[in-house]
Amino acid sequence: MNESRMTEPASEFLIRPATLEDLPALASLIEQSVRRLQTADYSPTQIDASIGSIFGTDRQLIADGTYFVAVPHNAPTQLVACGGWSYRRTLFGSDQHTDRDATPLNPATEAAKIRAIFVHPDFARRGLGSLILAHCEAAAQTAGYARFEMGSTLTGVALYKLRGYVEQQHITSRLPNGEDLPIVLMQKTLR
Repeated sequence: MNESRMTEPASEFLIRPATLEDLPALASLIEQSVRRLQTADYSPTQIDASIGSIFGTDRQLIADGTYFVAVPHNAPTQLVACGGWSYRRTLFGSDQHTDRDATPLNPATEAAKIRAIFVHPDFARRGLGSLILAHCEAAAQTAGYARFEMGSTLTGVALYKLRGYVEQQHITSRLPNGEDLPIVLMQKTLR
């Protein structure tokens, strides 16, 4: 298993690849994160409809080995954050999201997709979002990518701007209840 130990504030945490056995805990973590941390930016009906469709796990990332979880060193079965990157065209969404494209990207000409970063609300504001993001960027760089792209929640925009991402455009995704969910397309280039 490929594990990495990071420095403060992450010295308390270990990042490891997510597994299919993590799916129930991932679903719980993502739902709690969205329901408690995104209420200032999305309505209750948007949140209800987005959980499991837009905000949820993508088994393709787990199969590709590009989705990660953070766990405390002293509680290795407790998932406190998650996130990944992808070398496929899908920008965001769970397994149930209809707008999916598994076509591989070309690292010489296209941007890796940063995907589905969530932090458990009890562990918010401790640097875990930045830790997962840095881990994903490093893994994508190792695979040859110098550009990154993401579909950020409104809640995540400020963090990603601090980490060098630039807003490109505001888009919407149609939810199963017919409402639209605003998302911000953001990009970062290393070279």
